[in-house]
Amino acid sequence: MATVVIMPRQGQSVESCIFTEWFKQVGDEVKQGDMLFAYETDKASFEEEAQADGVLLAVFCNEGDEVPVLQNIAVIGQPGENIDEFKAGGGESEASSDAGSSASEEKEEALVEVTPAVEVKTKEVVEGEKVKISPRAKRLAEKEGVPYETIEGSGPEGRIIERDVEAFAATRPKVTPLAKEVMKEEGLLPAQEGSGLGGAVKAADLTSTNPVYAEDFEIKKLPNIRKLIAKAMHASLQNSAQLTHHLGADARKVMELRKQVKAKEGAPNITINDMVCLAVIKALKAFPDANAHFLGDSIKYFNKVHLGLAVDTDRGLMVPVIKNADDLSVTGLSRQMKEVADACRQGNIAPELLASEAASFTVSNLGAYGVEMFTPVINLPQVAILGVNTIVPRPTDLGGGVYGFVPYMGLSLTYDHQALDGGIATRFLKQIAIEIENLEIDI
Repeated sequence: MATVVIMPRQGQSVESCIFTEWFKQVGDEVKQGDMLFAYETDKASFEEEAQADGVLLAVFCNEGDEVPVLQNIAVIGQPGENIDEFKAGGGESEASSDAGSSASEEKEEALVEVTPAVEVKTKEVVEGEKVKISPRAKRLAEKEGVPYETIEGSGPEGRIIERDVEAFAATRPKVTPLAKEVMKEEGLLPAQEGSGLGGAVKAADLTSTNPVYAEDFEIKKLPNIRKLIAKAMHASLQNSAQLTHHLGADARKVMELRKQVKAKEGAPNITINDMVCLAVIKALKAFPDANAHFLGDSIKYFNKVHLGLAVDTDRGLMVPVIKNADDLSVTGLSRQMKEVADACRQGNIAPELLASEAASFTVSNLGAYGVEMFTPVINLPQVAILGVNTIVPRPTDLGGGVYGFVPYMGLSLTYDHQALDGGIATRFLKQIAIEIENLEIDI
């Protein structure tokens, strides 16, 4: 009996995954335990083993497809078995040994061919030369993405006429609709052989009409991780009313504490960022309105602080969460932050710790890069995110009419104005600064 293969679910919040690779091809023999395919969520990569013996009869997705979790993606069984009942999504993302393509590719690969009418003659493009072309031929050329400047016309006095454009189009490789649009907009030429089905020219195969500038750029497909991050960031800005307040905090206290930690032998390596996060947790306990999720017609307020931490990795930005961070000492907080950051960089972080719904508030620190001010983007459905900037000297009243330069840490709070009023957001940001300026820790 045939066995269906489904897209696994990694964590309760993961609704879809990006399919990355088949390790077996249709028709290959499969043994239970063989590596069958690879996929990734927005932050981590996984490989899946076959759960049954047999032959890979069909696959319903290809590299780069975004596949809903628990959807059928393949069938393992014996040759000749009927697999119609297992086909995924009514054929929307179906691929098999006969199709060999996902729905997204099939849509792009709807190809257009024309029949040649005359012999095609081309010429080099001369800058500034006026091109003689009939209105009908020009409309057709623009429609078909034909670079008519390179065609030698067969009409009176060398005018390019409609049949010249048709003949030129017929000599070209098959071109996808997307490639035709790009050719039309950017004046590019198709390659002699494309990378699509049957040698069809795709948008990535187009080249410049001017050889001098043919290699002054390179078009690369977005990595799957980047696609998902871009999608999440766009959704955040599209579905919330984001506003950012900037404020400085006197950093003398945390800098002194950091100096004491470094000077004490055997003390844990507590960083300034660890101390800032501790101060944020204290401020969130005082302002629970910021420790919340906005749900459209309601707001979820958290009794505990689940702190998200932005981590820069080779795969892209990840935001793991420290659950119940308000129960931790500064030492425990520092240790857990380092553990989840290392797990992100190694690619073995648990997916449920990366879901934006898992954190109640997020901190993003760009201070180490010298950034003096920025506007972080909220991880929805959270209502706010804190950006931590670099420390810079600022003139300050030291009392008695004496002014001096004092190190100040920039703080940038982005909040969803749908969930928080400006007054509350401002007082919360000020409370973070107060906590930083008056922080006490056990070293």
